Amino acid sequence: MQNVVNTEQEQAWNGHEGAHWARCQDRWDAVNEGFSEPLIAAAAIRAEDSVLDIGCGAGATTRLAARRAAGGRVTGLDLSAPMLERARARARAENLGNVAFERGDAQVHPLEGRAFDVAISRYGVMFFADPVAAFANIRAGLRPGGRAAFVVAADAGDNEWLQALARLRGLLPLGGFGATGGPGMFSLADPDRIHEVLAGAGFDGIAAERVEAYGRWGSDAEDATAFLLSSGPGRHLLAQVDEATGERARRELADVLRLYEKDGAVRLLSTAWLVTAVRP
Repeated sequence: MQNVVNTEQEQAWNGHEGAHWARCQDRWDAVNEGFSEPLIAAAAIRAEDSVLDIGCGAGATTRLAARRAAGGRVTGLDLSAPMLERARARARAENLGNVAFERGDAQVHPLEGRAFDVAISRYGVMFFADPVAAFANIRAGLRPGGRAAFVVAADAGDNEWLQALARLRGLLPLGGFGATGGPGMFSLADPDRIHEVLAGAGFDGIAAERVEAYGRWGSDAEDATAFLLSSGPGRHLLAQVDEATGERARRELADVLRLYEKDGAVRLLSTAWLVTAVRP
């Protein structure tokens, strides 16, 4: 694929990680869906709007936006071919004719002059090698006065799934896992950094509101453990230890997650920043 500068991300999301997320789409949506409605509400999508969904993945937020912009158009943009395949299939199954999907790197994808009314993203804008350049490209894709609304992960200490993994520090080589900075999941965990990046990219009216939501990680502790450790970070950590240590880590993580079992599910609290901004 041409026009890619975030090559490591492109490889990851078209390799095991992309296949895993596509295969487990419903499970990841159950983890993150608590942030979808706040995101869509903050974006203030109108019936005739043209909307860009950045890092759309398998398209859950794209489809939500399409229902709000019933007389407009929604474009989902992502690096991952496996997830875009699922996104297109779901949109077809739901008879959403106002949705299109494009594969590309939002940092350099041709967005300038496309005059979107709104740009949204649920956890899709934290992985850029050059975030100022990426957000400047997104801004260029908006019409003057166009709006942006993004959900990005807040501090690792306020996310229970990561705190559960941190309990395994004596078994797994966690190192700086969950540290702020980037690119990575917590690259925009500091609201001052959010303002710095978006202002540097030419946005005005920048605001960051702290939001929380419980996500469903599994039906019980063992199910949630298997799911968490099958993700990219989990697989990476297990690959660095021997089989016996890995099995011990699984047992200890299940013991931790058993504390969160209630009413046939394991639910963990995630905390994020709901960011809004405007193209001048």
